[in-house]
Amino acid sequence: MTTKLTLTVEKDIIDLAKVYANKKGRSLSDLIENYLKTLVQKDNSKNELSPNVKRLLGSVKAPKDFDYKKELESVLNKKYSK
Repeated sequence: MTTKLTLTVEKDIIDLAKVYANKKGRSLSDLIENYLKTLVQKDNSKNELSPNVKRLLGSVKAPKDFDYKKELESVLNKKYSK
């Protein structure tokens, strides 16, 4: 069951959000509803992985000695250092 919700938001934000929603082929109401669902799920899940992330688990096999922190640091240094 859907019900009407009245929000007070700055006009500029609404205009930008409508453009974003239009580019994504979705309504602003749909975007807001899905955002609220995400907030509620995060709060209820207590750091549980999302279904999309769970689906990816096991899809990549890394070497046993793989150090993700070292790799992340290397990639970020390459990206932001010139």
